[in-house]
Amino acid sequence: MNKIYIVDAVNLLFRAYYAISPMTNLKGESTHALYGFIRSVYKLIKDFSPDYLICVFDGPDNKKSRTKIYSEYKSHRTSMPLDLVEQLQRALYFCEITGIPFLSIEGIEADDTMGSIAKWAEKEGSEVFICSSDKDLCQLISEKIHLIHLHKDNLLIDEQKVKDQYGIEPTKIVDFLAITGDTSDNIPGLEGFGPKTASLLLNQYGSLEEILANASKIKGKKGEILIQQEEIALMSKQLARIDTHIEIPIQPSFFQLKSPNIPKVKQFFQEMHFLSLLKELPLDTEISQENYCLVNDLESLEQLLIKLEQETKICIDTETTHLHPMLAQLVGIGFAIQAGHAWYVPLNGFLCKEVVIKKIKSLLEKKEMGFIGHNIKYDLHVLKNENISLQSIDFDTILASYLLHPNTQRHSLDELSLQRLGKEKVSIERLIGKGKKQISMLDVPLDLVKDYCCEDVDCTLQLKEQLESELQEQGLCALFTEVEIPLIFVLAEMERNGIYVNVKTLEKTSLALSSKISYLEEQIYELSGQKFNLNSPKQLSSILFEKLQIKPPKKTTTGYSTSIDVLDTLKEEYPIIKKIIEYRTLEKLRSTYADSLPLQVNPITKRIHCTFNQSIAATGRLSCQNPNLQNIPVRTEEGKKIRQAFEPQELDYSFLSADYSQIELRILAHLSEDPALTQAFNNQEDIHSYTASLVFGVPISEVTSTMRYQAKAVNFGILYGKQAFSLAQDLNVSYKEAETFIATYFQRYQKVRDFIEFCEETARKTGKVVTITGRQRPISEIHNRNPSVRAFAKRLAINTPLQGSAADLIKIAMIQVDNYLKRSPKKAKMILQVHDELLFEASDQDVLLLGKGVKQIMENVMSLKVPLVVDIAIGKNWSEC
Repeated sequence: MNKIYIVDAVNLLFRAYYAISPMTNLKGESTHALYGFIRSVYKLIKDFSPDYLICVFDGPDNKKSRTKIYSEYKSHRTSMPLDLVEQLQRALYFCEITGIPFLSIEGIEADDTMGSIAKWAEKEGSEVFICSSDKDLCQLISEKIHLIHLHKDNLLIDEQKVKDQYGIEPTKIVDFLAITGDTSDNIPGLEGFGPKTASLLLNQYGSLEEILANASKIKGKKGEILIQQEEIALMSKQLARIDTHIEIPIQPSFFQLKSPNIPKVKQFFQEMHFLSLLKELPLDTEISQENYCLVNDLESLEQLLIKLEQETKICIDTETTHLHPMLAQLVGIGFAIQAGHAWYVPLNGFLCKEVVIKKIKSLLEKKEMGFIGHNIKYDLHVLKNENISLQSIDFDTILASYLLHPNTQRHSLDELSLQRLGKEKVSIERLIGKGKKQISMLDVPLDLVKDYCCEDVDCTLQLKEQLESELQEQGLCALFTEVEIPLIFVLAEMERNGIYVNVKTLEKTSLALSSKISYLEEQIYELSGQKFNLNSPKQLSSILFEKLQIKPPKKTTTGYSTSIDVLDTLKEEYPIIKKIIEYRTLEKLRSTYADSLPLQVNPITKRIHCTFNQSIAATGRLSCQNPNLQNIPVRTEEGKKIRQAFEPQELDYSFLSADYSQIELRILAHLSEDPALTQAFNNQEDIHSYTASLVFGVPISEVTSTMRYQAKAVNFGILYGKQAFSLAQDLNVSYKEAETFIATYFQRYQKVRDFIEFCEETARKTGKVVTITGRQRPISEIHNRNPSVRAFAKRLAINTPLQGSAADLIKIAMIQVDNYLKRSPKKAKMILQVHDELLFEASDQDVLLLGKGVKQIMENVMSLKVPLVVDIAIGKNWSEC
């Protein structure tokens, strides 16, 4: 045993717990300390390739030997956080299944166990490396025993480094700690004695005992304390000294690394959701080519179709030439009906494309056939490009994973296969490359595409079996089958419809914005006294907070922040800040919309076809990308000008907007059953004026615009769990005034307060909150050690049932409206969803009737204790709606 590495496991876990940002697995259990511990141990093994290694943990009831000496030993420490206790237990299990020796001795602290191992190994002639950042362990350092700081690039602490840092030999460290005390362990030490004094005295007298023996020779206050606190000093030395005589295993084989149990390690990493660690395991990445078949002749295709026709559910996957489905060309399609078996039908093989399309069209268009896919909306589009209309969707693994775990966005097929199946799939980059060297899927050899596509469709089918049972267990099947699956067709139709944008209008808007931006730049340069790069946070920070001496509200690790949150707090006091905010707003409008939107117009349809995502927002809301049309400002003049560019493609058509009025406040009234709030909506009152009259104690007729504005801020602030501090900032009032607003609000709407408390308590007890339709969102942060994180979790617990229920409501409305449009002979189509608003394009002769029909459906889509109200607006461009 030439070398042995002793790992201070608890030290690593504590360090990781406070150093690494919180991480959770899919069950919401904390994992960041465990992840940091595993990473550190793996790095140690990789860097040093040890044959002998042991992870040492504190034993149960480990303080009793020292508390007998001093009852206050470590008494100031709070209990170990519960989530860290759980991670510590998992660290023990990790060591067990990976073959890493570990030791935890009842009644013994880890320091004593490590010290005993180190001294035993030293006597056996071994070189010892203790992996820890705990300074107490420096007393063990000798010619053969060293410390390694794993988090300081494996910094080696030897005898010389101890002398350099403390001015004494390692053998005197225990005396040093006895004199100075140790706040981390609540070792008292001597009052008023610091490190410099301790080092000087030890170098002069050699030991604590000799210092005490010569206390009368030491002049002044220090000598008096030495005489008065002799017993405390000797007791402190007892506490600080590491016991190196603990009974430990003394067989070298005990400390030898063993072979890991790969299946158990794989399962453990899957449960912990450590995907990066999973990738580093020797996983099965080979494709079972024997059961993956290339269908490249007419006879094989016909035999496959006969087989598939007998099924009721088929898993499919398409291979294409482009990420955007509207621009993608179908290269081939994969089929699977049984785990481990799959077929790939190429459209660029021996069979001509037309023959394949004709053969598979009737199968894919069967209404009684349920198709399974991963992000199947993409496949639906690609098939539609070939005039194939998929009629029935049975399952989408990306949506199932999202419903089960809405707080993560890691729902890709690669990640789910790794996480759930323990299979590292062949990446798309291995087939087509990336960057400038990327090739088309059409240029990849058929056998490679076959393996890739078959693996995709096979993994999707296997994931379906797992996810479907979990949806049933969690009570999410109704939401999945009645809302999310039908919505796929609605969104696909909206995406294909697209929206026309007048490029010339955008060009004019871009020029006008550029002129305003240039003018603002000159004003900002004049106020700052020099030209600089306005788009550089570093230069802007230097100008504002150094040259102009503006007092910054906060500093980041890289300097003073110039984020919008920071600038907003300064804008009223400094004119230059106001202009910078305006500059940023206009620059974003120009770059994101005025200049970029024309580049995203489809050359064939002359329309923009954005993508709506169902599996991103944790509340259930839809998001929009390529481009994001949900973020165009609606109230600013510049935002309105951008919206003016969106118009019907034909002259005799108009836009119709159907917008839910105050939907989240209405859902709040329904869920809280607050009589005052419910009455206001049932009486069709202006809810903000009504709230103002209650809060300020005046009749509605006497409510001023300022009162209404403040009441509106409180109404919406309550939805997002705002407290007095942030409300005071929003209203530009004192903290006390904001506190009074909130207190009065809850006096008038008492059941709203009860509802908020119910949401918080539900999150604490169950770890999640639920919407009207049963959508769930885990709120594991509600138990976080950090007060600000807990406060954020409370806000989520309040807002999610409201925003999530509103999201579900409009999804159901979209499905019903889509059915209405399909049954109706009207020339109309749904083209956009912007949270609570739906936008339609309809012929002028049909638009009024469309408005009546849509309003009727949307206002009756869900039965609430208050009426749903939909505002209809018609215009010749989006800005007019």
